[in-house]
Amino acid sequence: MRADRLVATVLLLQARSRVTARELAQELEVSVATARRDLEALSGAGIPIYPQPGRGGGWALLGGARTDLSGLSSPEAQALFLLLGPAAAIDPAAKSALRKLVRALPETFRADAEAAASAVVVDPASWGRAGRAQPAFVETLQTAVVQRRVVRIRYAGWSKAETDYLVSPWGLVDKNEVWYLIGGVEGRDGERTFRVDRMRAVTPTEEPATRPDGFDLGAAWERVMTEVASERTAVAAVAVVASPLLGYLRSQFGQDCEVLEHLPDGRTRVRLSAPTGALIARRLAGWGAFAEVLSPPSVREELAAIADQLTAIYSSTS
Repeated sequence: MRADRLVATVLLLQARSRVTARELAQELEVSVATARRDLEALSGAGIPIYPQPGRGGGWALLGGARTDLSGLSSPEAQALFLLLGPAAAIDPAAKSALRKLVRALPETFRADAEAAASAVVVDPASWGRAGRAQPAFVETLQTAVVQRRVVRIRYAGWSKAETDYLVSPWGLVDKNEVWYLIGGVEGRDGERTFRVDRMRAVTPTEEPATRPDGFDLGAAWERVMTEVASERTAVAAVAVVASPLLGYLRSQFGQDCEVLEHLPDGRTRVRLSAPTGALIARRLAGWGAFAEVLSPPSVREELAAIADQLTAIYSSTS
């Protein structure tokens, strides 16, 4: 588990004046490339770890050797716990390590460190196509979650119309590199989920954010996934696709493509799900004879209507 390695890396650097990536790899029984990536991740997150060039160099923790976390500043502690927190949500050993690290911090830093550890959930499963680069506002939103400050968000919904919201940010979720914010909107009850890549502007305020007692980001995300899964699978179609192209179909439908049976004629029978039959038909329209919908009739009719439209446009010889 990467969280365990990151904790061990920080403690090892605190116990020694410096360490090379090769030495770290030997200590943690990982590859040199993995050790180097971990060091770079910690450094990039704001932990004061720096490479030392030249003969006898390596990586050093600014301030020299230490045996506890008391030398970290509050922002540095928050950066460390933002890195480690997501793994602790799903791994008991990492959660135990975080609790021990919290107790090693100066008392004045503990609340912010604990808030940082619970600020992000990572969900590696995809809802469809692959993710993309981290949106510009993630770091600003992370800070607002940790500091419990209201943010003003300009948000473009499905209709592309932009609306301003005052939001108490409760936590961020990284789902296959697509980021979501869960929070409460001022003047409304309940929680709301925002896609960060649809945010057009994010402005922190000095207004304290409200947060429900006992709020659990992991449990809140489970509720979101249950609701979305219900909407995403409202319509299911059974189709057959040329087996060599199954991977492309899966990349298009993500987890909404379920393999039912591999047929002896070189095709695969699948179940495809989407909010509407029309959406399934639109996604399959370009597949031509490589994919055939068997049921329901409504999706076949949608495909036939699309074919008629294309014929009307392209059959003219003029």
